[in-house]
Amino acid sequence: MSEHGGAVTGLCTTRSRPIVASLAALLAVSGCSVAGADPIGGGPDTLRIVLPEEPPTLEPCDASLTATGRVTRANITEALTEREPSTGRLEPALATKWTRDSATSWTFTLREGVTFHDGTPFTAAAAAFSLERATDSGIDCNVDGYIFTDSELTATPVDDTTLRVTTAKPDPILPLRLSFVEIVPTSTDPDSRVREPVGTGPYRIDEWNQGRHLRLKRFPGYWGKAPEFAAATYVWRAEGSVRAAMVTNDEADVAIGLAPEDGAGDRAVEFATNEVSYLRMDATKPPLDDLRIRQAVNYAIDREGLVTAVFAGRPSGQLVSKGVTGYNPRIRPWPYDPERARGLVAEARADGVRTGTTITLIGRNGIYPKAAEAMEVVQDGLIKAGLKVKIKMLDVNAWLEYLLRPFPAGDTGPTLLQAQHGNQAGDAAFTMGQIYGSEGAQSSYGTDALDTLIEEAQLASGGKRQKAFAEAFTHQNDKVVRDAVMANMTGLLALSPKVRYRPDSATNDEMRLADMRRAD
Repeated sequence: MSEHGGAVTGLCTTRSRPIVASLAALLAVSGCSVAGADPIGGGPDTLRIVLPEEPPTLEPCDASLTATGRVTRANITEALTEREPSTGRLEPALATKWTRDSATSWTFTLREGVTFHDGTPFTAAAAAFSLERATDSGIDCNVDGYIFTDSELTATPVDDTTLRVTTAKPDPILPLRLSFVEIVPTSTDPDSRVREPVGTGPYRIDEWNQGRHLRLKRFPGYWGKAPEFAAATYVWRAEGSVRAAMVTNDEADVAIGLAPEDGAGDRAVEFATNEVSYLRMDATKPPLDDLRIRQAVNYAIDREGLVTAVFAGRPSGQLVSKGVTGYNPRIRPWPYDPERARGLVAEARADGVRTGTTITLIGRNGIYPKAAEAMEVVQDGLIKAGLKVKIKMLDVNAWLEYLLRPFPAGDTGPTLLQAQHGNQAGDAAFTMGQIYGSEGAQSSYGTDALDTLIEEAQLASGGKRQKAFAEAFTHQNDKVVRDAVMANMTGLLALSPKVRYRPDSATNDEMRLADMRRAD
């Protein structure tokens, strides 16, 4: 992603990496502004936040996308329920309670006295409209593929404060799924995405100057406790060193997506995340359509080296982290075995597999610190294994075309897609269907056998649910090998001494402004 507003004045006009790396020292002697000619500003009652990238959209039904959700969820819009990251418990939000009437029917009691930012009341009709818009419209909402996959539901207002939701099949975790449906008024366009949504959250959109900054303003009619800060202004800078220096130079209060070497110093705060980095393989095209090549890709990646020298985290072998229903502790990270990788490639080549076909490694700028460097390490390992690999780094909007169905038309050739998955809901249903199911919104390949295992797990509950999803992960790891999981990531942000904030495992996906307090 281009570094909007990244040029600075006077002695700081250079864009070279040496200057960026020593930015904090340069600022001390020159007085230059990291943010450049367009500093954040806003005064002491405004939170100043610097992101790695501009949100591609603020459309509420795409809030399950990290870059969108970290701004939208629980700030601008809210859901009926919400999961507490530290405990895993499902808590009331716009719904105060819910009961299961039968295997396929639930009743939700809605919170009274809630208004949208446009002044209209929150009612069961708005909740029903939002559920239908997110799951049964032509918008192709990410939340539909991610959360509901092929689930069918019907939402019916009983009265203004009572909503009945029925499902075509038994769904034991429906209230958890609904924590991802952001509620909007019935005046929202039902057939197309909206750029600036109206919600019930503690903040409303004040100004979005695309490419420069996004400003939220405290909503005076909020039903809950008013947040401490009257406003929040977001800007985006691609370079982690710049983001860190903006906090140390008092040009920003919060900077996320940092690496240890970015220079945040004593302003750095490390936290555990639910994000898992991986490479999605297009297993429909040679040579990746051969299981041996997909296994070779896994053996060729030095995961320990990546987490030691490139990004913070720990090697992982599955797309969910410990604590998520379905996590299988028996699945270990693939070992680094370059000799075995070369042997598998040679074996496949001898059998006629077109191992000389160039594989495009599609990366995303800013997906995590040192994203491009990580892809260079992967490329080097694959080339040494005997494969031809080129790197194509994209900004978020272009990258999304490869992540989500429908995938780019035409012959793009075999691809490996740099991706990251954070299961903040705590259940493998939000991983398996969308990423590994044959028709999943983010799936490039699936099998009938794995589809069956996923479907059986989704219908199970309690201990049987845990066991069924664990078995599905084992099957994917042993028999399908659709991806190369790399690491469970560790998060790092920089925090101004003026602000108190405790990040949690959901922070990368959902950064709640109301949780930020003045330090004095």
